[in-house]
Amino acid sequence: MQSIKLLLAAMLVFTSIGHAFAIEEVQSCEGRVAMGSVSASGELTLDDLTAALSHKAQAAGASSFRVVSAGGRNTLNGVAELYQ
Repeated sequence: MQSIKLLLAAMLVFTSIGHAFAIEEVQSCEGRVAMGSVSASGELTLDDLTAALSHKAQAAGASSFRVVSAGGRNTLNGVAELYQ
């Protein structure tokens, strides 16, 4: 019983830490400070493209991003604006 409580407490801590560093995809840039852009290519689905852009935005230190273009034929490429 004690080990279950310890396990649940550890899971709660790690879940909270993950959300503290999450990046947010936004639809509007209103009230946000722009800090650049990132691009990604070679993805097969829009979800994969958005995830790749999110990963690059987070690596660049952005707190949020907005996908401004996405397209392609066999593979997708896209661009996202970054915000602080």
